[in-house]
Amino acid sequence: PCMIVNSFLDTSFSESAAKGFFTALGCSFLAHFAGIILATPFFNNKEDNDSPVYKFASVYGNVGYMALPLTNAVLGSEGVFLGSSAVIVLNVLAFTHGIWLMNKSKHYKFNFKSIILSPGIISVIIGLPLFLLSVNLPEIITKPIGYIADLNTPLAMLILGTYIANTDIKNMFKLKEQYIIILIRLIAVPLLMLGFFKLINLDYTTAVACTIAAAAPSATNTVMFSVKYGKSSGTASKIVAMSSLVSIITLPVMIALAMQL
Repeated sequence: PCMIVNSFLDTSFSESAAKGFFTALGCSFLAHFAGIILATPFFNNKEDNDSPVYKFASVYGNVGYMALPLTNAVLGSEGVFLGSSAVIVLNVLAFTHGIWLMNKSKHYKFNFKSIILSPGIISVIIGLPLFLLSVNLPEIITKPIGYIADLNTPLAMLILGTYIANTDIKNMFKLKEQYIIILIRLIAVPLLMLGFFKLINLDYTTAVACTIAAAAPSATNTVMFSVKYGKSSGTASKIVAMSSLVSIITLPVMIALAMQL
């Protein structure tokens, strides 16, 4: 949240900046819808209890703890400002489509409160008005926010490390479905988005920021949602760990391609 708020504080309001943010927001929705469409024919076995886990992992990426730190490293605060749009989309869709996906056997009730109270949305609710109104906060507020924001990358790596460390490495490679998930999540969706960015002649910064979000490995929410809704958390952990490992190769390739647009 501090990284997102800090990106809004560091970005000067302009018509082009606002346009870029909402363009990135639209691109992020499109990337998620592409994932939903691509995953459906592969994991539509209603008898397989893990089918919702496979679909969720194919659609939702780790845009908070993986994409944003990487975006910050590649593009700085401007990139995080644009990349935060993916956090909005992730929270909106994960707490609607994602819950419906994981909880199909029970009567699903839309919970607007769970979306609004998610950390990603709260940080945007705080940061967006500050950006639109060009509010200059005193250093006693902005400095701590900046310091905490700088912790995001190392803390993200520690969290990722714990997931990988707690995964059974020997059996991690045996799950055949995860290779389809990796193909969809790390290759097919970002390549489709790159083609779309090329078609609409999207500007450099927005294209790179959106590509990083689209190419992020499977979300850690996959594990959390699996636990909450009675799915296999072990399967989810393997998928998250495996896709995170493979993304070490695929993410730099996708970023390089985006930089050539």
